[in-house]
Amino acid sequence: MVAKKKERGGSEPAPKDLVRYYREMLLIRRFEEKAGQLYGMGLINGFCHLYIGQEAVVVGMQAAAGAADSCITSYRDHGHMLACGMDPKGVMAELTGRIGGYSRGKGGSMHMFSREKRFYGGHGIVGAQVPLGTGLGFAHKYTKDGGVAHVYCGDGAVNQGQVYESFNMASLWHLPVVFVIENNKYAMGTSSIRHAAGQELFKRGAAYGIPGEAVDGMSVIAVRAAAARALEHARSGQGPYILEMMTYRYRGHSMSDPAKYRSKEEVTKMREQHDPIDQLKEKLLADGVIDEAGLKELDREVKALVTEAAEFAQASPEPDPSELWTDVLIEAQGVPSVTA
Repeated sequence: MVAKKKERGGSEPAPKDLVRYYREMLLIRRFEEKAGQLYGMGLINGFCHLYIGQEAVVVGMQAAAGAADSCITSYRDHGHMLACGMDPKGVMAELTGRIGGYSRGKGGSMHMFSREKRFYGGHGIVGAQVPLGTGLGFAHKYTKDGGVAHVYCGDGAVNQGQVYESFNMASLWHLPVVFVIENNKYAMGTSSIRHAAGQELFKRGAAYGIPGEAVDGMSVIAVRAAAARALEHARSGQGPYILEMMTYRYRGHSMSDPAKYRSKEEVTKMREQHDPIDQLKEKLLADGVIDEAGLKELDREVKALVTEAAEFAQASPEPDPSELWTDVLIEAQGVPSVTA
Protein backbone atom coordinates (compact mmCIF):
# COMPACT_ATOMS: atom_id res chain seq x y z
CA MET A 1 0.00 0.00 0.00
CA VAL A 2 1.40 3.40 -1.00
CA ALA A 3 1.21 6.05 1.69
CA LYS A 4 -0.70 9.20 0.78
CA LYS A 5 1.64 12.07 0.09
CA LYS A 6 1.38 14.81 2.68
CA GLU A 7 1.01 18.46 1.75
CA ARG A 8 4.18 20.43 2.04
CA GLY A 9 3.79 22.68 5.07
CA GLY A 10 1.02 20.59 6.62
CA SER A 11 -0.61 17.17 6.75
CA GLU A 12 -3.92 16.16 5.26
CA PRO A 13 -6.74 18.05 7.01
CA ALA A 14 -8.32 16.11 9.87
CA PRO A 15 -12.06 15.31 9.75
CA LYS A 16 -12.78 17.94 12.42
CA ASP A 17 -10.95 20.53 10.31
CA LEU A 18 -13.04 19.65 7.26
CA VAL A 19 -16.20 20.21 9.30
CA ARG A 20 -14.79 23.57 10.40
CA TYR A 21 -14.07 24.57 6.80
CA TYR A 22 -17.62 23.60 5.87
CA ARG A 23 -19.08 25.67 8.68
CA GLU A 24 -16.93 28.70 7.81
CA MET A 25 -17.91 28.58 4.14
CA LEU A 26 -21.54 28.13 5.09
CA LEU A 27 -21.36 31.15 7.41
CA ILE A 28 -20.02 33.30 4.57
CA ARG A 29 -22.74 32.01 2.20
CA ARG A 30 -25.60 32.62 4.64
CA PHE A 31 -24.19 36.00 5.69
CA GLU A 32 -23.95 37.16 2.09
CA GLU A 33 -27.46 35.96 1.32
CA LYS A 34 -28.74 38.00 4.27
CA ALA A 35 -26.69 41.02 3.16
CA GLY A 36 -28.35 40.76 -0.24
CA GLN A 37 -31.77 40.75 1.43
CA LEU A 38 -30.95 43.80 3.57
CA TYR A 39 -29.68 45.62 0.48
CA GLY A 40 -32.97 44.89 -1.27
CA MET A 41 -34.81 46.32 1.75
CA GLY A 42 -32.85 49.56 1.50
CA LEU A 43 -30.94 48.96 4.75
CA ILE A 44 -27.54 48.83 3.04
CA ASN A 45 -26.60 51.88 0.99
CA GLY A 46 -23.84 52.44 -1.52
CA PHE A 47 -22.00 49.53 -3.07
CA CYS A 48 -22.28 45.91 -1.96
CA HIS A 49 -20.21 43.17 -3.59
CA LEU A 50 -21.15 39.64 -2.56
CA TYR A 51 -18.71 36.72 -2.23
CA ILE A 52 -21.19 33.94 -2.97
CA GLY A 53 -19.41 31.15 -4.86
CA GLN A 54 -15.87 32.13 -3.88
CA GLU A 55 -15.97 30.97 -0.23
CA ALA A 56 -13.35 28.22 -0.61
CA VAL A 57 -10.60 30.70 -1.50
CA VAL A 58 -10.36 32.69 1.71
CA VAL A 59 -11.37 29.78 3.99
CA GLY A 60 -8.64 27.61 2.46
CA MET A 61 -6.07 30.39 2.73
CA GLN A 62 -6.91 31.10 6.37
CA ALA A 63 -6.75 27.37 7.14
CA ALA A 64 -3.01 27.51 6.41
CA ALA A 65 -2.37 30.98 7.85
CA GLY A 66 -0.03 31.73 10.73
CA ALA A 67 -0.96 33.69 13.85
CA ALA A 68 1.05 36.75 12.77
CA ASP A 69 -0.20 36.83 9.16
CA SER A 70 -2.08 39.84 7.84
CA CYS A 71 -4.82 40.12 5.23
CA ILE A 72 -5.85 42.84 2.79
CA THR A 73 -8.28 42.71 -0.12
CA SER A 74 -10.53 44.70 -2.43
CA TYR A 75 -14.18 45.68 -2.15
CA ARG A 76 -15.50 42.06 -2.31
CA ASP A 77 -14.43 41.66 1.29
CA HIS A 78 -17.17 40.38 3.64
CA GLY A 79 -16.02 36.78 3.30
CA HIS A 80 -12.44 37.71 4.15
CA MET A 81 -13.58 39.51 7.29
CA LEU A 82 -15.54 36.53 8.53
CA ALA A 83 -12.76 34.08 7.68
CA CYS A 84 -10.32 36.24 9.65
CA GLY A 85 -12.53 35.87 12.70
CA MET A 86 -14.29 39.23 12.72
CA ASP A 87 -17.65 39.23 14.53
CA PRO A 88 -20.60 38.91 12.10
CA LYS A 89 -22.53 41.44 14.18
CA GLY A 90 -19.85 44.10 13.74
CA VAL A 91 -19.53 43.37 10.02
CA MET A 92 -23.28 43.55 9.41
CA ALA A 93 -23.60 46.71 11.50
CA GLU A 94 -20.93 48.35 9.35
CA LEU A 95 -22.71 47.29 6.16
CA THR A 96 -25.82 49.06 7.41
CA GLY A 97 -23.87 52.17 8.48
CA ARG A 98 -24.40 51.77 12.23
CA ILE A 99 -22.22 52.82 15.16
CA GLY A 100 -21.77 49.18 16.19
CA GLY A 101 -19.84 48.47 13.01
CA TYR A 102 -16.10 47.89 12.76
CA SER A 103 -15.54 51.38 11.33
CA ARG A 104 -18.28 52.90 13.50
CA GLY A 105 -20.64 53.11 10.54
CA LYS A 106 -18.36 55.31 8.44
CA GLY A 107 -16.73 52.75 6.17
CA GLY A 108 -19.61 50.70 4.87
CA SER A 109 -19.19 47.58 2.78
CA MET A 110 -15.84 48.44 1.23
CA HIS A 111 -13.90 50.04 4.08
CA MET A 112 -13.78 48.29 7.41
CA PHE A 113 -10.77 47.14 9.37
CA SER A 114 -9.72 45.16 12.41
CA ARG A 115 -6.18 45.53 13.73
CA GLU A 116 -6.98 42.85 16.30
CA LYS A 117 -7.69 40.31 13.54
CA ARG A 118 -4.92 41.74 11.31
CA PHE A 119 -7.44 42.60 8.62
CA TYR A 120 -6.50 45.83 6.84
CA GLY A 121 -9.43 46.39 4.50
CA GLY A 122 -11.53 46.44 2.08
CA HIS A 123 -10.44 48.99 -0.56
CA GLY A 124 -12.59 50.59 -3.23
CA ILE A 125 -9.94 51.54 -5.79
CA VAL A 126 -9.18 48.66 -8.15
CA GLY A 127 -5.72 47.28 -7.40
CA ALA A 128 -4.88 49.89 -4.75
CA GLN A 129 -4.72 47.28 -2.00
CA VAL A 130 -1.79 45.50 -3.69
CA PRO A 131 0.89 48.13 -2.94
CA LEU A 132 -0.57 48.55 0.54
CA GLY A 133 -0.37 44.80 1.08
CA THR A 134 3.21 44.82 -0.15
CA GLY A 135 3.85 47.39 2.56
CA LEU A 136 2.37 44.97 5.10
CA GLY A 137 4.89 42.42 3.85
CA PHE A 138 7.65 44.96 4.39
CA ALA A 139 6.40 45.51 7.94
CA HIS A 140 6.48 41.76 8.64
CA LYS A 141 10.08 41.57 7.43
CA TYR A 142 11.12 44.75 9.27
CA THR A 143 9.65 43.68 12.61
CA LYS A 144 10.67 40.02 12.14
CA ASP A 145 7.33 38.85 13.52
CA GLY A 146 7.21 35.78 11.26
CA GLY A 147 4.07 36.91 9.49
CA VAL A 148 3.16 36.80 5.81
CA ALA A 149 0.88 39.31 4.07
CA HIS A 150 -2.05 37.71 2.22
CA VAL A 151 -2.75 40.19 -0.58
CA TYR A 152 -5.94 39.51 -2.55
CA CYS A 153 -6.97 41.01 -5.87
CA GLY A 154 -9.19 40.09 -8.81
CA ASP A 155 -8.41 39.13 -12.37
CA GLY A 156 -9.29 42.66 -13.50
CA ALA A 157 -6.96 44.31 -11.00
CA VAL A 158 -4.02 42.28 -12.31
CA ASN A 159 -3.98 44.57 -15.35
CA GLN A 160 -3.28 47.64 -13.19
CA GLY A 161 0.24 49.10 -13.34
CA GLN A 162 0.62 49.48 -9.58
CA VAL A 163 0.32 45.70 -9.24
CA TYR A 164 3.53 45.22 -11.23
CA GLU A 165 5.35 47.91 -9.28
CA SER A 166 4.40 45.92 -6.20
CA PHE A 167 5.61 42.65 -7.73
CA ASN A 168 8.96 44.27 -8.50
CA MET A 169 9.50 45.68 -5.00
CA ALA A 170 8.28 42.52 -3.25
CA SER A 171 10.69 40.39 -5.24
CA LEU A 172 13.58 42.85 -5.02
CA TRP A 173 13.34 42.96 -1.23
CA HIS A 174 12.32 39.30 -0.75
CA LEU A 175 9.18 40.32 1.11
CA PRO A 176 6.95 37.71 2.77
CA VAL A 177 3.88 38.24 0.59
CA VAL A 178 1.47 35.82 -1.07
CA PHE A 179 -0.42 37.52 -3.87
CA VAL A 180 -3.80 35.79 -4.27
CA ILE A 181 -5.50 36.44 -7.62
CA GLU A 182 -9.18 35.55 -7.30
CA ASN A 183 -9.94 34.85 -10.95
CA ASN A 184 -13.74 34.68 -11.03
CA LYS A 185 -13.61 35.01 -14.83
CA TYR A 186 -15.16 38.47 -15.04
CA ALA A 187 -13.67 41.91 -14.37
CA MET A 188 -16.90 43.71 -13.55
CA GLY A 189 -18.69 42.63 -16.74
CA THR A 190 -15.80 41.82 -19.05
CA SER A 191 -14.69 38.21 -19.48
CA SER A 192 -11.03 37.55 -18.72
CA ILE A 193 -10.74 36.14 -22.24
CA ARG A 194 -11.40 39.66 -23.55
CA HIS A 195 -9.39 41.72 -21.06
CA ALA A 196 -6.31 39.58 -20.29
CA ALA A 197 -3.60 38.90 -22.85
CA GLY A 198 -2.49 35.48 -21.67
CA GLN A 199 -4.88 33.47 -19.51
CA GLU A 200 -2.33 32.12 -17.04
CA LEU A 201 -2.36 35.04 -14.64
CA PHE A 202 -0.11 33.29 -12.12
CA LYS A 203 2.73 33.76 -14.60
CA ARG A 204 2.44 37.54 -14.44
CA GLY A 205 5.21 37.61 -11.83
CA ALA A 206 7.69 35.57 -13.89
CA ALA A 207 9.54 38.67 -15.12
CA TYR A 208 10.27 39.52 -11.48
CA GLY A 209 11.31 36.01 -10.50
CA ILE A 210 8.11 35.34 -8.56
CA PRO A 211 6.93 31.70 -8.72
CA GLY A 212 3.24 30.93 -8.96
CA GLU A 213 0.60 28.34 -9.69
CA ALA A 214 -3.04 27.98 -10.66
CA VAL A 215 -5.35 26.42 -8.06
CA ASP A 216 -8.86 24.97 -8.11
CA GLY A 217 -10.44 27.79 -6.15
CA MET A 218 -13.72 25.89 -5.84
CA SER A 219 -12.07 23.22 -3.64
CA VAL A 220 -11.19 24.31 -0.11
CA ILE A 221 -8.88 21.30 0.22
CA ALA A 222 -6.93 22.24 -2.92
CA VAL A 223 -6.71 25.84 -1.77
CA ARG A 224 -5.42 24.84 1.66
CA ALA A 225 -2.71 22.65 0.13
CA ALA A 226 -1.56 25.39 -2.26
CA ALA A 227 -1.69 27.98 0.53
CA ALA A 228 0.56 25.83 2.69
CA ARG A 229 3.15 25.66 -0.09
CA ALA A 230 3.00 29.37 -0.86
CA LEU A 231 3.10 30.50 2.76
CA GLU A 232 6.02 28.21 3.54
CA HIS A 233 7.90 29.71 0.59
CA ALA A 234 7.26 33.29 1.74
CA ARG A 235 7.76 32.62 5.45
CA SER A 236 11.12 30.92 4.89
CA GLY A 237 12.63 34.07 3.38
CA GLN A 238 12.38 33.08 -0.28
CA GLY A 239 10.23 36.07 -1.21
CA PRO A 240 6.74 36.46 -2.68
CA TYR A 241 4.54 33.84 -4.32
CA ILE A 242 1.48 34.10 -6.59
CA LEU A 243 -1.61 31.90 -6.34
CA GLU A 244 -4.21 32.21 -9.07
CA MET A 245 -7.47 30.90 -7.65
CA MET A 246 -9.79 29.69 -10.40
CA THR A 247 -13.14 30.54 -8.86
CA TYR A 248 -16.55 31.93 -9.79
CA ARG A 249 -19.08 34.40 -8.42
CA TYR A 250 -22.74 33.52 -8.76
CA ARG A 251 -24.10 37.04 -8.36
CA GLY A 252 -23.36 40.14 -10.40
CA HIS A 253 -20.27 42.26 -9.86
CA SER A 254 -22.25 44.27 -7.31
CA MET A 255 -25.87 44.32 -6.20
CA SER A 256 -26.70 46.79 -8.99
CA ASP A 257 -25.31 44.48 -11.70
CA PRO A 258 -27.88 42.23 -13.47
CA ALA A 259 -24.98 40.19 -14.96
CA LYS A 260 -26.49 40.00 -18.44
CA TYR A 261 -23.03 39.39 -19.91
CA ARG A 262 -23.27 35.67 -19.13
CA SER A 263 -25.97 33.05 -19.52
CA LYS A 264 -28.09 31.52 -16.79
CA GLU A 265 -26.96 28.14 -18.07
CA GLU A 266 -23.33 29.03 -17.33
CA VAL A 267 -24.09 30.01 -13.76
CA THR A 268 -26.31 26.96 -13.20
CA LYS A 269 -23.60 24.64 -14.50
CA MET A 270 -21.02 26.09 -12.12
CA ARG A 271 -23.42 25.79 -9.18
CA GLU A 272 -24.37 22.21 -9.95
CA GLN A 273 -20.91 20.89 -10.81
CA HIS A 274 -18.42 22.99 -8.85
CA ASP A 275 -20.07 24.59 -5.82
CA PRO A 276 -17.41 24.64 -3.04
CA ILE A 277 -19.85 23.99 -0.21
CA ASP A 278 -21.70 21.17 -1.97
CA GLN A 279 -18.43 19.49 -2.95
CA LEU A 280 -17.21 19.42 0.64
CA LYS A 281 -20.64 18.36 1.87
CA GLU A 282 -20.56 15.32 -0.42
CA LYS A 283 -17.09 14.38 0.82
CA LEU A 284 -18.09 14.69 4.47
CA LEU A 285 -21.10 12.45 3.90
CA ALA A 286 -19.20 9.93 1.76
CA ASP A 287 -16.38 9.64 4.32
CA GLY A 288 -18.82 9.26 7.21
CA VAL A 289 -17.46 12.34 8.95
CA ILE A 290 -20.94 13.73 9.56
CA ASP A 291 -24.51 12.77 8.69
CA GLU A 292 -27.41 14.75 7.26
CA ALA A 293 -28.72 15.53 10.73
CA GLY A 294 -25.36 16.98 11.72
CA LEU A 295 -25.26 19.14 8.58
CA LYS A 296 -28.76 20.45 9.26
CA GLU A 297 -27.74 21.33 12.80
CA LEU A 298 -24.74 23.27 11.48
CA ASP A 299 -27.01 25.14 9.08
CA ARG A 300 -29.42 26.04 11.90
CA GLU A 301 -26.52 27.25 14.02
CA VAL A 302 -25.13 29.40 11.21
CA LYS A 303 -28.54 30.85 10.31
CA ALA A 304 -29.05 31.81 13.97
CA LEU A 305 -25.71 33.65 13.98
CA VAL A 306 -26.63 35.54 10.82
CA THR A 307 -30.10 36.40 12.13
CA GLU A 308 -28.52 37.69 15.33
CA ALA A 309 -26.10 39.80 13.29
CA ALA A 310 -28.92 41.33 11.25
CA GLU A 311 -30.95 42.11 14.37
CA PHE A 312 -27.92 43.66 16.07
CA ALA A 313 -27.25 45.82 13.02
CA GLN A 314 -30.80 47.12 12.81
CA ALA A 315 -30.92 47.82 16.56
CA SER A 316 -27.61 49.68 16.57
CA PRO A 317 -28.02 53.48 16.19
CA GLU A 318 -26.60 55.49 13.33
CA PRO A 319 -23.37 57.36 14.14
CA ASP A 320 -23.63 60.86 15.56
CA PRO A 321 -22.61 63.61 13.12
CA SER A 322 -19.64 64.35 15.41
CA GLU A 323 -18.14 61.06 14.20
CA LEU A 324 -17.17 62.89 11.02
CA TRP A 325 -14.30 64.43 12.97
CA THR A 326 -12.94 61.26 14.52
CA ASP A 327 -10.35 58.78 13.21
CA VAL A 328 -8.88 61.28 10.74
CA LEU A 329 -5.51 62.00 12.38
CA ILE A 330 -3.09 60.25 14.71
CA GLU A 331 -0.40 62.38 16.34
CA ALA A 332 2.73 60.27 16.62
CA GLN A 333 5.27 61.06 19.30
CA GLY A 334 7.89 63.45 18.00
CA VAL A 335 5.96 64.24 14.84
CA PRO A 336 4.24 67.65 14.59
CA SER A 337 0.50 67.57 14.06
CA VAL A 338 -1.05 68.78 10.82
CA THR A 339 -3.71 71.45 11.04
CA ALA A 340 -6.15 72.51 8.39
